[in-house]
Amino acid sequence: MDIKTPEERSKNMAAIRSTNTKPEVYFRKLLFARGYRYSLNSKNIPGHPDIYLRKYNTAIFVHGCFWHRHNGCKYATVPETRAEFWNKKFKTNQKRDCVVKEELREQKIKCLVVWECTIKQMKRNECIAKEYVRQTEEFLKTEEMYLEI
Repeated sequence: MDIKTPEERSKNMAAIRSTNTKPEVYFRKLLFARGYRYSLNSKNIPGHPDIYLRKYNTAIFVHGCFWHRHNGCKYATVPETRAEFWNKKFKTNQKRDCVVKEELREQKIKCLVVWECTIKQMKRNECIAKEYVRQTEEFLKTEEMYLEI
């Protein structure tokens, strides 16, 4: 049973952002501090990536573990109420992610997915943050087309 009224729940869900989320802004600031310049939510790139590095032809998506179903992550829970609705919603999100990944591959655009739980780890530990930034920079220089961190 939901502890909120339908009106309260609706207001709560409407407040969830799709752009300029805290994890996204955090990762953008790390990249900017390292000298990377990017565009945001590029409409001409499949999936409208959160960050697009034109120089490296790389789309970066900062995915929420809950919404995009990060495998094995403690944040990828399923609400107890309206489970059927949520499972349908999650499947739709995952299908869209697969379609976007394939469209990027067809257009030879590299794709980096940074998970919300990774960002949380980075915020807690500077050494971990440096390691993930190093992995990102290494990915940008390689011919690999896809990476999740």
